[in-house]
Amino acid sequence: MRERLPAWIAERKLTLPSLREVRRIMTAGQLHTVCDEARCPNRSECFSRGTATFLIMGDRCTRSCRYCSIAHGRPRPLDPEEPQRLAQAARELKLRHVVVTSVDRDDLPDGGAGHFARVIAALRELQPPVTVEVLTPDFRGQVSAVDTVIAAGPHVYNHNVETVPRLYPQVRRQGRYTWALSVLSRVAEKAPHMVRKSGLMVGLGETRQEVEGVLRDLKAVDCQIVTVGQYLQPTSKQVPVVRYWHPEEFRQLEEFGAALGLEVIAGPFVRSSYRAEEAFLKVT
Repeated sequence: MRERLPAWIAERKLTLPSLREVRRIMTAGQLHTVCDEARCPNRSECFSRGTATFLIMGDRCTRSCRYCSIAHGRPRPLDPEEPQRLAQAARELKLRHVVVTSVDRDDLPDGGAGHFARVIAALRELQPPVTVEVLTPDFRGQVSAVDTVIAAGPHVYNHNVETVPRLYPQVRRQGRYTWALSVLSRVAEKAPHMVRKSGLMVGLGETRQEVEGVLRDLKAVDCQIVTVGQYLQPTSKQVPVVRYWHPEEFRQLEEFGAALGLEVIAGPFVRSSYRAEEAFLKVT
């Protein structure tokens, strides 16, 4: 039986006062946001501040993770004009910190790393300058793809572990926990000046001890920022919530992370791209 929403979740208001303008810019640029595609609960706040996280390489993923509402199937070919249109949209939105993520593109030899690099290059040409944060796939553990993205020079390299290793076969069966850690480890090795970031969801059946174990693993690969948020079932097609974590439990995770030397940002509505610029400024 589906667990009843607690007060700190049920009272969240999802009005979208600036939705029309953000979507107008995205539609004009033939662009997608992960905010809409993944039904993020923070769309109200982020859109009202004129911010959004760009989703590149189409809106169709080659994987079918059981917690995610992004469509999956055979994707379209890459659009070579997308990097310039995305940069133009960032200019129109007057963004200072631009977050770019993507669907998984396991159909491409480099997993889409070259396309990420072209997007980063277009953004780095903007005036006034912006800081660029990428949230990449795991590239199936292919370090050469990670190196391609690193060489393009993003300011923040984010890759989410998403959940604890025990739950990968249930909710992220096409991924590998070791691949996720290898991405972050490679960034720390090749670009120690670059901010490293990861994130995970809770509420899928993990234990507090397992989450603490993930935080230790992330510290061991020199990750710097970790976001921890409550999983919320996007639609009835995704796996249900097993448990809603209390706000006090999120606060305790932040304290645990601080003791490890990690900047942990935890809360029911925290997401990997939520207030990303603030997180970046905390460690630079």
